[in-house]
Amino acid sequence: MPLPRDPAHALCVITDEVISGRSHEAVGEAALKGGARFLQLRDKRGDLRRLLQAARTLAQACREVGALLVVNDRLDVALAAGADGVHLGQEDLPAALARPLLGGSRLLGVSANRPEEAAAAERAGADYLGVGPAYPTATKERIRPVLGPEGLRALRAATRLPTFAVGGITLERVPEVLAAGADGVAVISGIVAAPDVAAATRAFLEVLAGAYARRRVPAGPGREESY
Repeated sequence: MPLPRDPAHALCVITDEVISGRSHEAVGEAALKGGARFLQLRDKRGDLRRLLQAARTLAQACREVGALLVVNDRLDVALAAGADGVHLGQEDLPAALARPLLGGSRLLGVSANRPEEAAAAERAGADYLGVGPAYPTATKERIRPVLGPEGLRALRAATRLPTFAVGGITLERVPEVLAAGADGVAVISGIVAAPDVAAATRAFLEVLAGAYARRRVPAGPGREESY
């Protein structure tokens, strides 16, 4: 399943109950109300049955509006809940093993911090990359080197896959990461910690739409024009 190339999918909203103080379902449904069409369910500490329940609820909510849901880390939960895919870190199940289990109809996202990780994920059959941390962030338990714009450019040059900058993404930084080659942004605190999740989602989508209106990415070998 290739990731749809349109501005609505250039924003990945990552749910987090600890940061938001609200349930995954409440955050996800509010983000969808605000126009998000790509969600990632992320829960590093929760109970498995609770995570499955949230995944099933959000998968249904996404289907109703034509949005996509991927589950962070847990391939089993993604499959059991009927989600659209899974997002794996470098310490999770290897992408090369996950790809045949997912089949060709579901998304496989992989986190990458170095060019060699990006290239390896593409060879293993990933559909997109989460590249970061782009900026300093407190939302990841194990912080890898901060990439900044130069690091994002290096990862962009190493792969033809769509890349989502993640980590410390604010409204003000969206144009900078897109200028560095990212195809989209994955946001946690900037949206889920906001008092009004739907309004925060709309604000990010508006900035992304403006940035894409000013940006033209020429198609290269094997790569469509971005979104």
